[in-house]
Amino acid sequence: MTGPRSIDLYHVLVPLRKPIRHASFERASSDNLVVRVTLADGTVGHGEGVPRPYVTGETIESAFASLASLDLPRILDEPADLAGLVRRLEAWTMPETEADPRGMAGNSARCALEMALLDAYARREGKSVGEAVRMVEASRDLLNPSAGPVRYSGAITAEDPKKEVVSAWKMWIYGFHQVKVKVGVAGQDDPARLAKLRRILGRRMDVRLDANEAWSAGEVVAKMAPLRAYHPTAIEQPVPHAEVDALAELRPKIGVPVMLDESLCGFPDAVRAIERKTADILNVRLSKCGGIVPSLKIMSLAHRSGLQVQLGCHPGETGLLSAAGRQVACQVRGIRYLEGSYDRHVLAGNLIAEDITFRYGGRARPLPGPGLGVTVLPEALARMTVEHREVRHD
Repeated sequence: MTGPRSIDLYHVLVPLRKPIRHASFERASSDNLVVRVTLADGTVGHGEGVPRPYVTGETIESAFASLASLDLPRILDEPADLAGLVRRLEAWTMPETEADPRGMAGNSARCALEMALLDAYARREGKSVGEAVRMVEASRDLLNPSAGPVRYSGAITAEDPKKEVVSAWKMWIYGFHQVKVKVGVAGQDDPARLAKLRRILGRRMDVRLDANEAWSAGEVVAKMAPLRAYHPTAIEQPVPHAEVDALAELRPKIGVPVMLDESLCGFPDAVRAIERKTADILNVRLSKCGGIVPSLKIMSLAHRSGLQVQLGCHPGETGLLSAAGRQVACQVRGIRYLEGSYDRHVLAGNLIAEDITFRYGGRARPLPGPGLGVTVLPEALARMTVEHREVRHD
């Protein structure tokens, strides 16, 4: 036997340094799923997902149930090496995902397990998960010649005016080249906010907006009209998913490239966005899109269809998902916006020993490995664990 001997499922409660607020939700901690895979030879790998009922419809409980019911030996068929595992992962779809018209049910659970498997198999061979990224068939038209450094963007959340000003000055002083600003929160004067923030950030800063479904299709053009004066480079998810098809007609009137997030959670969503012409940019996030392999498939489709891509992150993800995002970002060219590796700035506690937070200007280098390139601290995992379940496969 060369495959998984067991998988351990952990519900971890990740403390945040301060509440994260946007138009759809506010949270002071993050309920995350961590999966630990133990191979037959004792090699261990870890993965993470962020189940959210309002994103993919998942909960920690549903993710536990999905993963506990999988017949992994049959699904994986004992891959002999990392390349063999990648081939199996390319062919594997969760039953929930297969049955879901949007292809999103079970995605965070799949992401956590896929990451753990890749981490374990790569560690056993002394390779980086970045090497596995290069083995995925869908990545062939996306790859850099070799792994290279990346640059993350900053974010200004919809806080009170004083905190927003401080945050903007930090972005400018810290040398970011891109900043995302949350808009659409009730009670906020977005044109006045953007005027003030643009004065601090300067004309050269690439500023994009994120509305988190705040506006109806009937009001989005009027809401965006005064904001265009501050030269945003994109508006993310301006309308609720239920009204996303209206963007086909509204996009030219909005006057700013439109990015889909809540309406882009699975491969069928990407196909629909391209067919119905509802987007200019797709926000791919590993957890909501099912992991590294499915995310690369979406990115490849976007590339072939002339759409741009943001590689995003989930608020509250730990260093495990940060590392996975880095492994993808350092291998893939042409990512329009990059989010993630906020660890030290967002988390009050982390699961990993290494500090992989981006440095000055959002700059970060590849993680050489083995595996994801980070080390899970058992004591941190135990401290944050709310529930643990072991599933044996031997």
